Amino acid sequence: MPSHTTRATNPYQGPPTLSRHAVDTARLAAPLAIAQLSQMAMGVTDTILLGSLGPDALAAGGLGANLFFVVVTLLQGVLTSVSVSVAHARGANAEDRVPRIYWTGLLLSVLLAVPAFALLSYAEEILLAFHEPATLARNVGEYCAMLRWGTPGSLIGIGMMRAFLPAIGAAKRLLWVSIGGVFVNGFLNYGLIHGAYGLPREGFVGSAAATTITVWLTAFALVALLHLRPRYRHFVLAARPHLPLLGELFGIGWPVAITYGVESTLFLATGMMVGLLGESPLAAHQIALNVASVAFMVPLAIGQAANVRVGYWIGAGVPVAARHAGFVALALGVGFMMCSGLVLIVAPHAIVGLYLHLDDPANARTVSLAASLLGVAAVFQIVDGMQTVGSGCLRGLKDTRVPMLAAAFGYWGVGFPTGYVLAFHCGLGAKGLWWGLAAGLASVAVLMTLRFHRISKRLVDASLRSDGVETAPRRAA
Repeated sequence: MPSHTTRATNPYQGPPTLSRHAVDTARLAAPLAIAQLSQMAMGVTDTILLGSLGPDALAAGGLGANLFFVVVTLLQGVLTSVSVSVAHARGANAEDRVPRIYWTGLLLSVLLAVPAFALLSYAEEILLAFHEPATLARNVGEYCAMLRWGTPGSLIGIGMMRAFLPAIGAAKRLLWVSIGGVFVNGFLNYGLIHGAYGLPREGFVGSAAATTITVWLTAFALVALLHLRPRYRHFVLAARPHLPLLGELFGIGWPVAITYGVESTLFLATGMMVGLLGESPLAAHQIALNVASVAFMVPLAIGQAANVRVGYWIGAGVPVAARHAGFVALALGVGFMMCSGLVLIVAPHAIVGLYLHLDDPANARTVSLAASLLGVAAVFQIVDGMQTVGSGCLRGLKDTRVPMLAAAFGYWGVGFPTGYVLAFHCGLGAKGLWWGLAAGLASVAVLMTLRFHRISKRLVDASLRSDGVETAPRRAA
């Protein structure tokens, strides 16, 4: 999306070329991808530093952090509605509507923090209900009791701002603050765990305190940069939150949260089934999943960019440009994942060697299985990239409920039973479960892409019938 200055000075003459779409999408997605990777780096830092305290602290901290990020990530899905609503307003040259969306979105993020806070407050009781060991449940409860105070900051800083800033052309603010957060989190983690740098020694709970402080600092930094920069100040002028708009944002966003949920629970269930096969398969699964998760950050960011760009052009009344923006984003996502998959096929053992000593005979079975899973991941990644970008394109059209149903069908109607049959009835084990994941993701990818094709084509045809020619917006994007 061109800058605010460009919009103000250069009248727009026609839909962008496909190459222009590609450049603008990549420019918007790049800082988002790095911000996503920075968030992953914070989790890696926590894991490494907790490991120095022993397996009990690592288990409790890791499980507590996973619970926190699952809860927060699901609720962040609701806030994706802010991004598309702002993009529609800007495309329609109605930037006066953006401040009301901003303040209503902030209110929504605070309201969403309430159930997250409540759920994390009962982490110990939840784990005990699932018959987890009492000591582990107690430790996780202590960890989450600290992390729960970070839920409002996380939903404002990571959820709300990650949706709002790209939609106003300020994605680079996310980039630099996210990278800075990695270093702040590392410093505070080490200091609060071990009592270094004059900080109190809090042990494994210190890691939770570090994460809580970091997400609040991130939120404050992003809000301050937004409000203090004259270039963006007109987007955040004081405005009263609007209750009907609050309902609209929630109505667009809650199916996205459910979509995130059905996908994450499929991966959780797959991991649990792999665990039934033994230690080596579970270790191989974790290695392959970690590799795939890192690569996934790029198409995830492209999907977020597609959300903004498709939404902008729909708001501008140029559905042909929205259609082109969506399919260019799909091509970028699939193209990146094909390159990533090629690396997995060419050098699987080198990748596994980053996690395990290849020369150790004790690791031989895990190494072999992990390498074979990376071969499946080469296919898995392509359809995974396709489905997440397709979902982003549909969000740009404010279409979230049917994609939610498509995701539920693909993941649980196709993916789960396919993986189960291949693993336990066809003797493929962990590899069969991964082929199940690939089948589920492929079905969702096809359904998302076909739906975007049909809706965008219908909008283009309707526009041509009503106007005779494509209507151009009064100003550039």
